[in-house]
Amino acid sequence: MNYFLVKSEPFKYAWEELVKDKWTYWDGVRNYAARMHLNAMKVNDLVLYYHSNEGLEVVGYARVIKESYQDPTTDDDRWVAVDIEPVAPLKNPVTLKQIKADPKLKDIALIRQSRLSVMPVDKKEFDYILALGGVK
Repeated sequence: MNYFLVKSEPFKYAWEELVKDKWTYWDGVRNYAARMHLNAMKVNDLVLYYHSNEGLEVVGYARVIKESYQDPTTDDDRWVAVDIEPVAPLKNPVTLKQIKADPKLKDIALIRQSRLSVMPVDKKEFDYILALGGVK
């Protein structure tokens, strides 16, 4: 199993919308490194859901339910999407400030490659963020 983090601006597509919709396709990625990470996602991989720009916090986690396919928002076949469904919200959102201040997360891609909208995280980072967020 692989672990990832995806970013969404809450005014565009908030965690609460994903929960309401029950699933969504993760589209609109136009960065080659982020595309590589979308292509690496497999069914049942887990994904931290991060609110960017507003909130700056991990608010929940989701599961990949469909592997990469042509992004339906463009005719350019270089770009892909995946489908995700919500698993659970974090009881206590984990802020970027907490992440930056925690030595256990000093190497997380969210800090090292902060501009990417899709990035891998390792299992220890994923589990630790869930624990910080009150999810067992």
